[in-house]
Formats: sequence, structure tokens, C-alpha cells
Amino acid sequence: MADDRSPPVLHSLQCPVCFESFTPATINDHLDACLQESSADSSPSAAAETGPPGKRSRIRAEPVNTPSSPSSMAGTQSRVFSLFKTNKEKLNVQPERSGVFTSKQSPAGKGIKRVLTETEFGSAGTEAQLSQLPKNETQSPRTLFTFDKPLAEILRPNTLEEYFGQNKVVGQQTLIRSLLDSQEIPSLILWGPPGCGKTTLAHIIASSSKKKGSARFVTLSATSTSTNEVREVIKQAQNELRLCKRKTILFIDEIHRFNKSQQDTFLPHVECGTVTLIGATTENPSFQVNAALLSRCRVLVLEKLSVEAMGSILNRAVETLGIRVRGALNSQHEDLASNIFIEQKALDTVAFLCDGDARIGLNSLQLAVQAQIKSTDPNRSPREILVTEEHVKEGLQRSHILYDKAGEEHYNCISALHKSMRGSHENASLYWLGRMLEGGEDPLYVARRLVRFASEDVGLADPCALPQAVSTFQACHFIGMPECEVILAQCVVYLARAPKSVEIYKAYANVKACVRNHKGPLPPVPLHLRNAPTKLMKQLGYAKGYKYNPEFSRPVEQEYLPEELRGTDFFTWSPSNP
Repeated sequence: MADDRSPPVLHSLQCPVCFESFTPATINDHLDACLQESSADSSPSAAAETGPPGKRSRIRAEPVNTPSSPSSMAGTQSRVFSLFKTNKEKLNVQPERSGVFTSKQSPAGKGIKRVLTETEFGSAGTEAQLSQLPKNETQSPRTLFTFDKPLAEILRPNTLEEYFGQNKVVGQQTLIRSLLDSQEIPSLILWGPPGCGKTTLAHIIASSSKKKGSARFVTLSATSTSTNEVREVIKQAQNELRLCKRKTILFIDEIHRFNKSQQDTFLPHVECGTVTLIGATTENPSFQVNAALLSRCRVLVLEKLSVEAMGSILNRAVETLGIRVRGALNSQHEDLASNIFIEQKALDTVAFLCDGDARIGLNSLQLAVQAQIKSTDPNRSPREILVTEEHVKEGLQRSHILYDKAGEEHYNCISALHKSMRGSHENASLYWLGRMLEGGEDPLYVARRLVRFASEDVGLADPCALPQAVSTFQACHFIGMPECEVILAQCVVYLARAPKSVEIYKAYANVKACVRNHKGPLPPVPLHLRNAPTKLMKQLGYAKGYKYNPEFSRPVEQEYLPEELRGTDFFTWSPSNP
């Protein structure tokens, strides 16, 4: 046999025992001889029985042991199966993939590499699956940080006990918690900011359903799924319910990306219980989810994660990965053999700067640790690797600000700015202005809102407010960001300090109510107020009796309102008492 162990050439086959490469014409004869040699090395009694190296030798290799020694027979069979399993592991080695573990004692006695497969690691990459690996592999942060997957995906929880920060929704003694524990899962819409745990909660429900076998779980994303694919999943759910009496839980991520007609596809099937729908969205479901579908689901509002919840998530991450924490008051990692350390202050910084987004926090931790690992020479003896607060800040650059110019947070922030100026709170007004501008808001949008505020809330109490706001808009249009931010700040403070009057705003609101709520035809314009550019119109009485005010030195007594509205004062008028 050749000693060359290079990868198989084209049109060659690999022996599953010795991993040599052979042509298709010679592989069978070699395999018979190789199996007989392997059996002879591992079983002296089998070697004592002579026979030609034909296919019968593999049959004889098994019954050599007498029934009195079943353990020997089991050992022989396990050796044969282990050889094929070893071959499978060797063939699965792919140099271009990361996440490769090296096993010093492989089944074949050779230092081959074993890939952590998708089945072995799981789509969620949870801590429970990590614990199934050998102990020395689980406690290797250097190896775990070489995965292509983000850390937030690798460490996604599988149980509610590991799910932090949403106690108001799924805490003990809550209705949803009891329903989840009893596998009576209703249709849900999970609404919350990014990184608060919407997808994780769906995966926890999926994991629980798979363990108990109570339901089938299907995951789709509205960003890449067509209506035909949804109909196919629903058809499979109908067959599953009819044939296997098993429900289907359908998780739709980013459900607000479906339009109204696409969302209507779910209506009859959610109504009759063919599928249990769980939708996740970062947008307000009142505006983005069909009202008919919304009435068939229970909305769970998930809050932004608190700093304490983020601390618990990060502590679970470093404990799972075997990273030792320095500076912790009650350190539980002192007994770990890892040479990777992280400062407690660095973890606190991540918890504060990620703005309640667990995905940002975990991936920032991964980035900081990976950067320090890559900076060390892997060929040298292991030395201490310390991740500091500065390393974390360098990875984050600045605080992750939750702001969506077209979403819910956009309207929340502009409302807060408007109400802070109305309340003459200049500090709060500046803060909400900063939140919007730092989040990427268009300065011209803010300037337009200030023009509106100058007339609506300041009005005649300070007639200079409107020119100030209009000048601000023009200046922002001329120079743009970031130079115009101080101009906006000046206008915001001016409007916050200005006296307030809603007299004009209320009077005009009364006029709109009067016009919209008028019963019957609207009253005609009085004849003396009409224009009369033609002779015919003058003959019809247009402009007859009109008194031209500049011709009089004293106030003119003249009616300007329709007859049925005479004497109406819209500054004191009320729709209930016209």
C-alpha cells in the first residue's frame, strides 16, 4: 500500500479503514484485505482461523466468539461500526469552515479533526448543547470564539430559567408562563425593540414543544418568504393535524414586513386552530398588523432590557465560555483553568452602552475578546489575555442608540420634544433633540416641527417666535449637519423659554368643528360680501350695501358672518354649546 496520505485525486475512492486512496477497480479487493488485517490485529482468536481473503472472511470475523462471550462479540461489532463512523468524521473535515475541534484520541487512534456539525451544535447553539462536548472543549474560549456564528446566536437560551429581563411578561405566576408550562400556547404577537428577546422566546417555545412532542414548530421570516411558501406550510399543518393529531406552531419573524393581503392568508387557519401563530415585530402592531389578525392574537409587549438584566446575560455568557472575571465582588470563575480574563468594569460598560439590546451586548463582547485573541501568537506558549474597558469601548465606538426614523421611536421622541418645550423644560427639550439628532434624524424634519410649534403653542404670546423658527429652518437648509445642530438647539431653548398661548390654535380648532359638524347645507356667503366683477352679478345684488372701511373715519357696523352664525365668538365657542 502507498504511504502517500494526500487528499483523494479525481475519480478515486477512500478506504474507510486506513483512509488510503484507490481506484474503483481495486477498492473492493483492498477493503477485504484491510478489514481482515484490522480484525486480526484486534482479535487473536480471529487470526487463528485461516481462510482466503474473500468476502466470507468478514462474515467469519463476527461469529468467532462463542455465545459464552457476548461482550467480545459486541466489541467486535462496535469496532466495525466505529471504523465507519471515524471515516464519516474524517470526510466531514472542511478546512474553510471554522469551529473545528482537535481530538487527541480519536476512534482510529489518529489525531484527526472533528467538525462541530449543525446537528451537534444546534441551530440555536445553546449552553445545553455546549455542555454535551468533552469538558476540555467546553472550557476553551479561544476555540469557541472562532465560530462564524455571532455569540448572541450561539448562547441563545433554551429554557425560561435562562431568559432574563422580561419578568412582567413570562415571570412566575403570570398567565403566559402557566400557558407555556402546560403547552397551551395561544397565538401571540411579540412586540418589542431589537434585542429584547422576541426570537429567543419563540425558540424557547420551540424547544419545549420538541421535547414534549406536543407540537411541530416551523420558522419563517417575512423578509424572504413568499405567500406560496406560507400556503405550503399551512397545507402541511393541515395534514399533520389530520394524520398525526399534532398542532403546528408557526413563527413569523418581522411579521410587519408582510402587507395586509399577505397577513390575511393566516386569518382562517388561525381562527380554526390549524396553526398557532407567533409573530415578532419591532413596529407598533396597531399600525403594522391587520386588525382582523390582531384580534385573533394576544399581544405581548417586551420591554427594553434593563442594565441589571444585561448584566445577568453577560455573566451567563462569560461563565458558559469559561472566561474569568477580574474585579468581581463575588467571583464564581476563580476555579476555571482559562487564561482569558475580562474586567468587571468592562462587562458593566457593555451593559450600559448596549442600550438594552442583548444582541449588541453579546456580539460586542465577542468582538472585544476575538480582537485580543487574534493579537496573540498562537504558536507561542499560552499567556494571559486580558480584555479591558478600553477594548470594549473601542469595539462599540459609541452608545448604541435605539432610533428608527420611520418607526415607533421616531414618533415617541418628537412627541417628547414637543411636550417638553410646551412645558417650558429647556433641559428636557435639549435632551430629546439630542436623542433625535444623534439617532440620525433629518434636521429639516425637526426644524419643520419647530415652525409648527412656534405658531401652535407660542402664537401671539411672542410674535417673534415664528420668524425665529422659520430662520432656523432656512439656516439648517443652508448648512446642514452637524453644523446646524447648535442652531436647532438655540431655537428649541428659545421656544421652551417663550411665553405660551394656544388661543389661535383653539380658535381655529373651533372653526373646523363648526364647519364639519354643521347640519344641512352650509350657509351661503352674504351678498354684500361677494365680489361683483360683472354687470350681471351686480344686477343680482352682489356687493350691494358693502361698506368700504377705509372710507370711514369711525368703526363700521357691518355683518361678516353668515346670518345663522351672527354673534358667534370662536375664541370662546364650544362645539357642545354653539
